Amino acid sequence: MSRELNYVDAIREALFQAMEADPSVFMIGENMRGDIRPESRGLYTRFGDDRVIDMPISEAAFTGFATGAALAGGRVIVEFQVSSLIYPAFDQLVNQAAKLPYMLGGQRFLPVTYLIMGAGAGGGRAGQHSDNPYPYFLHAGIKSVFPTTPADAKSLMLAAIAEDDPVAVFAPVGVYGTKGPVPEEPVVAPLGQAVVRRPGADVTVVAGGPHALQAVALAEKLKGEGISIEVWDPLSLLPLDKAGLEASVNKTGRLVIFDDSNRTCGFAAEIAGLAAERCFHALKAPIKRVTRADMVIPYSTPIETEVLATVDRLEAAVRAVMA
Repeated sequence: MSRELNYVDAIREALFQAMEADPSVFMIGENMRGDIRPESRGLYTRFGDDRVIDMPISEAAFTGFATGAALAGGRVIVEFQVSSLIYPAFDQLVNQAAKLPYMLGGQRFLPVTYLIMGAGAGGGRAGQHSDNPYPYFLHAGIKSVFPTTPADAKSLMLAAIAEDDPVAVFAPVGVYGTKGPVPEEPVVAPLGQAVVRRPGADVTVVAGGPHALQAVALAEKLKGEGISIEVWDPLSLLPLDKAGLEASVNKTGRLVIFDDSNRTCGFAAEIAGLAAERCFHALKAPIKRVTRADMVIPYSTPIETEVLATVDRLEAAVRAVMA
């Protein structure tokens, strides 16, 4: 039986195992030497200056460095301590890393993993520490994963490092305190494969990260009323398990998307569009989206709650499609 690890320790174990297995893997970021960050604690002591490299406080500089290092044969892990720190590096991410393999005609691989900690809102972290910016990466065509459980965090982290393309791993802050069984061996999950967190017959709820866990809890609450919710967790946002989504929606005939990114041009809009195109004959009710508002997240927690996707709004949406 697997031991239990918390979410961040599962990421840390994946980093250790990947670096032990492949000497070309190295990690860069801020505060790497001081054991300040729990996800990288002990890496510097084990692997030293050559493979755990402290970088200046310039995301643009070290993200560009990672692209060059990958083109030269390295397999690079880049850590962003907060999700919004990707913005200063957008030219390096979107205009270089995402495009260079195509512009070079496949002559070089670009194996870079972007570990993006602190994704998502909640708890009064205010405007610059509450973003869930994965839609930007999807627009750019960068492979992206969004692990929900500790086991997902380890297996998808290992999968990202093994890829020859750039991959972003978004670690949602809302699940950091969760614990769960994690295999000791380095199990690598395939990208593009979703999981049904809870099977159901009446309505599909698409949700990832802490929202998936909240959706499962709501499903348990509503089963006493005869409402059977299927919770479908994409895990991999790009590539997306489109066949799995289609199968779930065709089975239930109803769809609610519960997502902590902006409503306009967000991930929920893409899921709704796919379902409308592929499952329109099966749909028994209009598709509902429960998302955050298109605005800066406020510092005040009561006001913050008003603009986020909450489980109360999810329950209202489920009841609406069932009606």
